[in-house]
This record gives sequence, structure tokens and C-alpha cells, in this order.
Amino acid sequence: MRFSLYVLLSLIVVSCQSKSDPEACGSAWIGGQIVNPKTDYVVISHNRNASDTVFLDERNFFLYHIKAADPGLYYFQHFEFQALFVEPGDSIMLRVNTLEFDESLTYTGPGSSKNNFLTELFLLNEKADQEILSFYSLAPEAFVEKMDSIRLQRQTFLSEFIETKRTSEAFLSVANAAIDYAIFGKMELYIASNNKRLRYGEEMAIPATFYDYRRKMDLGNEDLRTYYPYFRCLGYYFDNLAFEAIEGEKEFSRMSFEHNWHKMDLIESKITNDSLKQSLLKNTVINYFIHAENTEHMALILDKFNGYNQSSEDKRLISELSEIALRLMPNKPLPDVTLVSFDNRTVSIQEIIKRPTVIYFWSLNSPIHVKNIHKRISELRGKYPEFDFIGVNVDDQFKKWQRLVQHESYRTEHEFQFEDFEKAGMALLINSVNKTMMIDAKGIIIDPHTNIFSLDAEQKLLNYLNR
Repeated sequence: MRFSLYVLLSLIVVSCQSKSDPEACGSAWIGGQIVNPKTDYVVISHNRNASDTVFLDERNFFLYHIKAADPGLYYFQHFEFQALFVEPGDSIMLRVNTLEFDESLTYTGPGSSKNNFLTELFLLNEKADQEILSFYSLAPEAFVEKMDSIRLQRQTFLSEFIETKRTSEAFLSVANAAIDYAIFGKMELYIASNNKRLRYGEEMAIPATFYDYRRKMDLGNEDLRTYYPYFRCLGYYFDNLAFEAIEGEKEFSRMSFEHNWHKMDLIESKITNDSLKQSLLKNTVINYFIHAENTEHMALILDKFNGYNQSSEDKRLISELSEIALRLMPNKPLPDVTLVSFDNRTVSIQEIIKRPTVIYFWSLNSPIHVKNIHKRISELRGKYPEFDFIGVNVDDQFKKWQRLVQHESYRTEHEFQFEDFEKAGMALLINSVNKTMMIDAKGIIIDPHTNIFSLDAEQKLLNYLNR
């Protein structure tokens, strides 16, 4: 059975679907250069409903012609997704280095200024995301003031851009959405943070006026349904609504059966765009299955999804994902994927498990996480010498990985790479480098998705030793 998480996220035909102006669809071009390419092709899509594969030439350039460009968001993929705003007459040339994707991405040519603006706005929002944790302890009124200040800065940035560049209503709609839904998402995260305080009796009373922004949220925008700031914000929103539905019954946990059960009902009842609804439902089920530990609950979630979703393709994909998730339940044998050792030998993952083992994952693309995870593992090795701790790098750059392991003096006998990440990542359902697995000495799964940075992780290690 061949299956890829990418299939869950995309498959699309580029076509003109402009409802407001059928004559607006002229041609456009997307091209550019990929520095340090990871494959010999890129994927171009529109609303992620279908995709076209475009091959790189010998200089790692590509060129793609959109015969009838529907003004709006298109997507460029080369291991990472990047949204582009395209409208008739644009000839957008991009350049990106895969080693520093977001930081190196630049555009030139007609239509480039709009995309350079959106990229800069994205980086500003990313910087704000890194600072947001320090704002969660603020009183609701003070938090709103912070968000209003950030919004004003972004709107001023947009106003200054409009003064010097010619813009369309379609572009302004996307630019304003990028500003608004980034702020709305942070408001939802503040609510979620307050919900978590309930278990400690430390929650703050949030006034009704705090939620006024929700009246501005569009729960069925066809043009934005695949736009990450919009989609992510809606995910946060429905997580909070689901918590409110079961408040007092269960502790706040986005991974619980009860939470996801209610979340699916809320998505079904509130989202007015069918394509957006199916994407949100599918995303909810995927995230739940990746963390699920109860087969009966998985079956109930699958039945609910099949009842809400009319797509036979979606049903098939989610059914296959559930079968993979079932093979990763506690007390099941760890799937035997192939690794590559520091000295470039292939070895099966089962072959290296001699004692109770913690398997953690990391990527060269997340340098802060690399330092933090290895520091944490060093601490745990000292506390729990009964366990082996195996690091698995998820990248495909062997020499660069090897140099970093050597430079940082990591234990080479405990550091590996996947031979084929797509195959192994699917077999182990690795959707994030934050995933950690606990395995016993016989290669049987103890816990398929521990958060190694939590106190709960240490309790699980102790529980196993004291069983």
C-alpha cells in the first residue's frame, strides 16, 4: 500500500474560477531558481485542488505558464509550501535557497512587489509569534492593547505599500487577511492559554468584549480556504469552542477523544464552505490519529468522519491512515524501518534496540530545537542510564548531518538518519520533530508520542522502570 501525507494535503487543477469577473483571467508566469534543490522539480498549485509538476533545468531554473490566471493565491512547493499572489499579467521570478527557505526567498519581475510584501509580512508575524509567549501572562485588556498595536503597525506597513504600488482589490483582500487572521490567531491562543490555567485555578476572567473580533471571522471564505494564516486561525478557534463545549468534564487536551469529537461537530455545523469544511475535518482527524492510543475511539472518530465527508477519496486516505496509526499503538511491535549510521552503514531500527529505548527526531532546519533536544537528552541519559537514547535525523543531507554531529560531539553510535524519510516518516507517522517514542528492549512500543520536554515524560520513564 503506497501512501503519502502529501496526498492528504494536496491534489489540484489550475483553472480560472473568478466569480466576480469572468473576463479577468489572462495569462501569467511563475519561474525562478532553486539553490541547493532537494529534487529535480517543483509543484505549482491553485487552492491546492490539483497540482502541476514543473521540472528544473540543468541550472536549477524552472518556468511555468498559467494560461488563464485566476487572481488570487497560488502555491509553490519544493519540500516546503509557499503562497504566492498571482493575477493576470504577472511574470513572477523567485529565488530560494532550500537551506534557509523563508529567509532567502525573494521575487523579481512584474507582480514581485506584492509577493515581497507578503513575505516580509510573514516574517514580521513569525517574529511576533516568537514573542507571544511573554504576552500570555498579561491581563486581557493589556493583551488586546498589544494586539491592537501590532495590527496598527501592520496596517501602516500596508498603507505605505499602497501609496507607492498599484494594487487590486483581490490583493488587498489577501493582504488584509494576512494581517487580521494572524492577530485573530493570537487572540485564540491567548484564550487557549487561559483555558490551560483552569487546572491550576489560575485562570483570569476574560470580558465579553475580548471576543468581539470573532464577529469579523469569515467561516466560509473560498479564496482563503487554503491560506495558512486563515486555516491555522480557524483551527485554534474550533479548539477553543470544543473546550468550551466540555469545560468541567475533562482537562484541556487537544488530543483527547472528547475534544476532537466535539470539534468535528462544531466544524460541521459552523463552516459554510464545503471544501474548507472537509479540509478542517480531515486535518482534525489526521492530528487525532497521529496521537491516538485507543482503538475504539479511533473507530468512532473514523465513523463520524465518514458520515460527514462525502468524498470517497478522502475516506480511502483517512482509512489507510487509521490502519497505519493502529500499527503504532502501545504494545505493538515498532515498524522496522531502515536507518543510516554515522559511518554510512544501513541498519534496521529493530537491530539497534538492545535495551529500553527513547527514539527522538531532529532536523538541521530547526537549529534551536537541535540544541534543546540534545541538551534534554543529555540530562535524561544522566538520570535514566537504564535507557538508550537514539537520535534520528529526518533530513536527506548526509554529509551536512555528519559534520554537525561531529562538530557538536554528539554520540555518533546513537545518531542515525532515515534511509528513506518519506517511507519511514509515514510508517512512524512523524509529523513533527517534537515527536518522541518509547520502546522496550524487545522492540515493543511503550508510548508512540511522548513529549520529551514535559515532566510527564520522566514519569513515564519511571513508571516503566518501576512496573
